[in-house]
This record gives sequence, C-alpha cells and structure tokens, in this order.
Amino acid sequence: MELRSCGWYYKCRLVKIWKREITGQGGLLSGVDPTAFTTADSLRLCIIRICMIVLIGRLLSLALGKIRQPKVIAEILGGILLGPTAMGRIPGFTEHIFPAQSLSYLSLVANIGICLFLFIVGLEVDASIITRNARSSLFIALSTTALSFGLGAAISVPLYDKFIGPPVEFVHFMLFTGVSFSITSFPVLCRILTALKLLDTTVGVVALTASMCNDVFCWSLLALAVALVNGTSGLTALWILLAFVAFTAFLMWPVRIALLQFARFTESLENGPTIFFMMVILIVLWACAFFTDIVGISAFFGAFLAGVIVPREGALAVSLTRKLEDVVTIVFLPLYFTLSGLNTDLGLLNTGATWGFIIAIMCLDFAGKFSTCTITSRISGMNWRESSTVGSLMCCKGPVELIILNIGLSTGILTQRVFSMFVLEALVLTFITTPLVFVFYRPEHRVHALAGEVPRWSIRDRDEDIDDPPPPMTEDQLWRSRFTVVIDKYDHMSGMLAATQLALPTPRGTETCVNALRLIEMPDCNPEIRKSSAVRTLIRADPVMGAFRTFGELNNIRVSRSISFIPYEDMSKTVSDHATQHGSKLILLQWLPPSSIHGEDPCSPHSTKIEPIGTGNPAAMIHSQFVRELLAESNTDVALFIDPGTSLSGTGPGSARHIFFPFFGGPDDRLALEFVMQLCTHPGISATVIRMSKSGAARVAAQWPSIVRPEPEDSDEKRETGYHGIPIQSTVAMPSISYGQTHFESETADTILWEQYVNSHSSFDMHPSIRAALSCITFSEHSSSMPLHSVIQQASMRKPVLLVVGRSHRFGSDDLTQELENILKEGGSVERDDDTRSTIGNAATAFVASGCATAVVVLQAANVSTD
Repeated sequence: MELRSCGWYYKCRLVKIWKREITGQGGLLSGVDPTAFTTADSLRLCIIRICMIVLIGRLLSLALGKIRQPKVIAEILGGILLGPTAMGRIPGFTEHIFPAQSLSYLSLVANIGICLFLFIVGLEVDASIITRNARSSLFIALSTTALSFGLGAAISVPLYDKFIGPPVEFVHFMLFTGVSFSITSFPVLCRILTALKLLDTTVGVVALTASMCNDVFCWSLLALAVALVNGTSGLTALWILLAFVAFTAFLMWPVRIALLQFARFTESLENGPTIFFMMVILIVLWACAFFTDIVGISAFFGAFLAGVIVPREGALAVSLTRKLEDVVTIVFLPLYFTLSGLNTDLGLLNTGATWGFIIAIMCLDFAGKFSTCTITSRISGMNWRESSTVGSLMCCKGPVELIILNIGLSTGILTQRVFSMFVLEALVLTFITTPLVFVFYRPEHRVHALAGEVPRWSIRDRDEDIDDPPPPMTEDQLWRSRFTVVIDKYDHMSGMLAATQLALPTPRGTETCVNALRLIEMPDCNPEIRKSSAVRTLIRADPVMGAFRTFGELNNIRVSRSISFIPYEDMSKTVSDHATQHGSKLILLQWLPPSSIHGEDPCSPHSTKIEPIGTGNPAAMIHSQFVRELLAESNTDVALFIDPGTSLSGTGPGSARHIFFPFFGGPDDRLALEFVMQLCTHPGISATVIRMSKSGAARVAAQWPSIVRPEPEDSDEKRETGYHGIPIQSTVAMPSISYGQTHFESETADTILWEQYVNSHSSFDMHPSIRAALSCITFSEHSSSMPLHSVIQQASMRKPVLLVVGRSHRFGSDDLTQELENILKEGGSVERDDDTRSTIGNAATAFVASGCATAVVVLQAANVSTD
C-alpha cells in the first residue's frame, strides 16, 4: 500500500512538471510575460538586460568617442541612466527589467566578470617597467598616494559626521575614503594613453609606471581596510593580513616558477597558450579568488594576483589577454558598471550641503593628485609642461575606484548617498583627463622615450637634435645609408632581406644602418600597452627579427630591431613616425598583387613573370590599403618592392642583374633615377635608363625646356652643388622635390638632372663612386605615342630585368588611362583594377600586369601625392 502511494505521488509530480514545461514552451504565444522573473528560468530576462546594457553602452561610447573619451565613461553613464537616476523613474521599468530579487544573479555574473577583468589588469602589470623607471616613478607614486590619502582622511571627518555616523567605525570609513582619493585607474590610464598616442612618449612611460606603483600601494591599503572591516578584533585583522601576505609570497615564488615550467612543458611559450595551459590558468585564477575570499579579503585581490604571476616570457601574457579581454570588455564590464549605476541615485544629491561636499571632494582629490604629481615630476627632471600632463593623467579614476566603492557599499561602510557622491566624483575626474592632456601636451611638444625608458634630455635639447639641419654630406655619405625595413607579414621576410641587400650602398660606411620594424596587428588598443613588457622577449624569439640580426652580422652593418603592437588603422602613421624618429632616408616595403595567391607563386625562384592583376583577395586588398595610407602620410622617401624574391638576391637562376628604368619625369622619377645610381654601385649590376616622351602634335623638344650649358672657360668658376655633388650652373637653382612645383618647374628640374647625368663626362670634380656608377648606366631618349607599350617591349627584350619606376609621373593620369586599360585587357584582366592603380600608379600597374619584368620597384619621394 505504501509503495502504491509513493508511485502515485511521483506520477502526480511528473504530470505537474510536464504541464509546467509545456506551458513554458508556449512562451509569448501563451501569454507569458517575457520579462517575468522566476528563479527556475531567469535566462530570458538575462538576455534582455545584457542586450540593453551593451547597446546603451555602445551608443554612448560612439558619441563620447568623438571627443576622445574612454569607453569606461560611456559604460558608467549607461549604468547611471539605467538606474534610479533616469530610467528607473519610468513606472514599472525597474520592476520588470531589474527586479530586486534578480539583482543577486546580476551581481554574480558581474563579479565573475570583474574577477576576469582584474586578472587581465594583473597581466598588464610589468615589473620590468617599474624597475627601469623605479627612481622617478616610485617617488611620484609614493608622494601622490601619501598626500591624497591624507586629504581623503581629512575630509572623511565631516563626511562621517554628516552622512555616516555609528555603528560604522570611523577608522574603517576613513580608510575607504583615503584609498578612494589615492587610487589611479591603471586600465583607464592605459586606454587614454593609447587613444592619445602617448604610450611611447616620456610622459606616457612615467605616468604608466607611476600608476602601476600607485595601484600596488592602494590595493595593499584596501586589503588592510577589508581585513579590519571583516575582523571582529584587531588580532583577527592582523591574522587576515598576515595570511594574505603569506599567500602572496607563495604565489610569487613557488607557484610562479611552477607555471613557468608548466608553460615550457606544454610549449605555450613558443606556440601560444594551449587549451591545457588555459585550463590550468583558469583553475589557478578561481583558486586564488576563492582563497582570498574565504580568509576575509575580497576575491578580487586573488584574481589580480593570479594575473601578476603569469609568466611574461614568450609574450604569453599578451596571448592570454587577447583570448580573454574581448568578452570581458564587451559583456562583463558593462554589467558591473550597470550594477554600480543601479546603486547610484543622483536624486539623493538634493541638498546644498550634499553638493558642497561633492565639490569639495572633487577639488581636494584633483588638487592633491595634480599638484603632487606635477611637483614631484618637476623635481624628477621633467619640464613644467610634461609635469602638468603627468599630474592630469594621474587624476583619472574609472572602474578601479568603482570596485573600491562597491566593496565599501557591500560591507555597509558607505551609504547609497555617499556612494553616489563618489561615483559622480570619479566620473568627472576621469572625464576631464583627456581635455587637460590636450591643453598641456600638444603633439609638437611630445618627446618619445626609447625602449620604455625615460630619456635624460629635456624638451629643448631633444627638439634641437631633431630640428638641426643634417651635417654636410661627406664622401662616405654620398648614398642613402639609413633604411627602415617594414615587415607586416611573415611571408615578406625573405623578399625584404633580398631587397635590403640590394638597396645597401657599396662601399658601406660607418653611417650605414638598417632598422627592421615588425608590425603586429592588435585589433584592440589595450594590447598595445603590453608591448613594453613583451617587446624585448619577442625581439629575441621572433624569427623575423632573428633573421635581420644575422643579416647585420653577415654584412657587418648596424641593425636595430623594433616590434610594434598596433591596431590596423594606426599602422601607416606608426611606420611614418618611426622612420622620422630614426632618421631613415628610405622606407623599404613589399607589396604583392591581389591575385598573387592564385596560380603560380610569384615569389617562386622559378617564376619570372608576375601574375595578372585581380581583385579577388581580400587580405591583399587590405594590405594595399595600408600601403596607400603609408604613401600618403610618409615624410620619408619610400621604395615599394613588388615580388622581391630570389630574383633580387643574385643567386637564383632567374636573378635580375640588369636594371631598366623609364624616366617619365617628376619628383618620383628623379628619386628613382638617384636610386638606380645607388643600385649600380654593386658589382655586376648594369642599367638602361630611357627618357620617355609622348609624341603628339607638339614636338618633344618643346616639352623639355632648354638649359644653358656652361662654357669651358666658366669651368673654374664657383658653382653650386646638385645631386650627389654634381655641379650645376649657379644661375639655375635646383627646384625642391615636391608637388608644390609648377609644371614648368618640374620639367626644368627633370631636364637639369638629365643633362647632368648624360653629360657627366664633362664634369671634372665628380666623385669617383658617382663616376663608376654612371659608367654602368646607358642613357637614351625615346618618343612614342604609346609610351607604356614601348617600355614593355624594350623591357621584355632584356629579361631577367629589374624594372624601376616612379609612382607618379609628369604625364597627366588621363594620358595613360586608355593605354593602361588596353594593356590590362591584353593581359587577361577585364575589370579595371582601381585598387592596384591607386596603390602603385598607372605605369607600374601596366608593367606588373604585362609581366615584362622579373621584379618591379616603385619609388615615391617624400611629401608627394599620387597623380
């Protein structure tokens, strides 16, 4: 009988559950409110809230991004708008979207996210940066922490009397207020420095290092405050603090060493973090958070320590961050800020005394931070402009202060009114950081630091070094000897080594230097911050950098190597600024046709033909856009190598030892002619240079202005010096190579240069190396109604050949457009390839499409635009 009763009971329960599931499956069609919250099924409401939070935060960040405000401002504002300050006043909004019984679920997800966020912050903390700049940064961090904590402790007295009172202990409230005043948000500072492109400046390095030290001090003080709050007695608080210190020491030595060995065992240092390594790291993260929480310290501290102990070797920390930070910054952080916004009610700030305290908090916090950092930075050797900028940057608050405030609110130390006052203060101080930096530290005043270290020169000394004109060219400096070689793809390494070998002058003097710049795209700005912590390790481990180091040793030249983690949109400006800072005379860059991945590999040693142009390769089109942006922004001459494989090395079966250069005219062609002369200093290389003109109704002679050749009796008179020391008549000034020239001035410069080189045998004071280079070049002139076809025909007769061409030319773009389209059709390309034409120019596009050359080099002079 009892068994029957039990069986009947379970059957009834099963029927009830089945009915409930069937009813739930009906959803909206069954009349169920999708926003109704139930503990058994909270997914629907969670989806609605996540979508609303992320969407509002994104819209606000787009608007505030126009004035260069960090995303954290938008996320905090979004949380406040969703809280009782704004949308919470809409009848029924809070009850349906954020019901009180559901906030524990939101808090759970948000706290998981903030643990992951602080783990990422720990990954960003680089002890090597603190060590390299310990003297100045520790001085700044200690001074600002001490004074700001003192000001916070001072204002905590009237705040406690007015808004807090018993049973909250005054010492506890004072500690939270002092830490809130002292903290600088390291993650927000990183994002501000990245957005303003200050990471590689003196100010950026000092501010970044000082904020790291400041955060360490403040988190230690906060741990003490939490220990005192959670301890029932002073002795208990002491045990809590000692346990935390012992656990930290245990993590920093045995666990850190074990993680390093484990990373080597799983080959995560060489190939990036494996799944097994990621699983172990996440277990360590949650274990650390669990331990610090059960001993009486917040779980956030354990998550932060877990990030600190991750090995930095092999850029492991960078790879881990890239895997985690997108979902954390897109989803979890806005949830946490929304939770803070729900606890922020600006409507409570409705009295004059309250607003008086808010203004006092803002002014004291800003004054303490700004004045202390400015004065200490000035004492450390920076000028007033730089010191003021450091002071402004150190005032930013952001999510770190919100974490502190939320801890104070959850422990009952802060009331909702005081919590709202400090949230508003954090929002305002973070908001004014960017405008103040723009006021104090404009781009023309910026000084770039070297390798993450603070240089010892002042602004004036550095500016004088940059602005002083270069010394007169000596016999050892006739040729371009300083190069920036750009490698943004691993596949470009072999080709650029061959191109660099070809571009080096012969003989090589002491001034010869190659700077290899490796570009690694980081889609988010935040990973760029970590380049300081990983760049040295990556330079040693990266095979591209290793190849260039060996290249310098074999050729007995100086090779400096650099790696930059940058988003795609900043690549071109980074290359241009890098070349300018290193005093490079020529940027070497590789470009491959968009369709080069189809069919025969153009870099194959057995290939002597470049494939026809196409537009079907999205990756190549993106690379072409980067090349065009660099050409548009570069203040340095650029050499664009197309298909620089073994055809340039001189060792392959199809290597090009003869150069063919059609001289159309214009600044780029004049640069290309100078480059051809430098190439001809290499033994065994010869060149053919043909001055092309387009025949038509007017005679060719009318196109080229005549010049007055010096008479023999004038040869002893003092003459000015032109290209490579070749004298030109003093009555004819050499025009500057820029597109600011008129058409007549540019043609005159072409004619002067051509006459100097063609008639070089009449120059008695020519340098021997220039005379030797000119002896390897055959000059001629040619006129044709179809100049591109003529060049293609003559170049095809000399294969294998390296074809050098200027990116733009003296002819208007309309003069060659129809002829280029005919060549493209003849080569099998039916569609107009505007992408390729705008990248390398009309003439180079025709030569590449026809396959008349083994390799092509496109030159563009500094500060010039396309046709």
